[in-house]
Amino acid sequence: MVNATKGLYISCDIPMLQFIVSMNNSLPPSQKFVLHVLDDTHLFVQPNVAEMIRRRIAEFGEENTYEKPT
Repeated sequence: MVNATKGLYISCDIPMLQFIVSMNNSLPPSQKFVLHVLDDTHLFVQPNVAEMIRRRIAEFGEENTYEKPT
């Protein structure tokens, strides 16, 4: 018998994968969304977290953007 799970396949670089896994690890067990880490650059996650991941990545980018002083 085959068991299938619906999810979202994410392909990214190694630092971004580590960021997403870190986000997942900071959540309580009932809210964890990573279903499987496939390799160093690919993840399989629950499909309902796509927007949350995009938002957190955007927030992280804004927090870590260098602005030249005027």
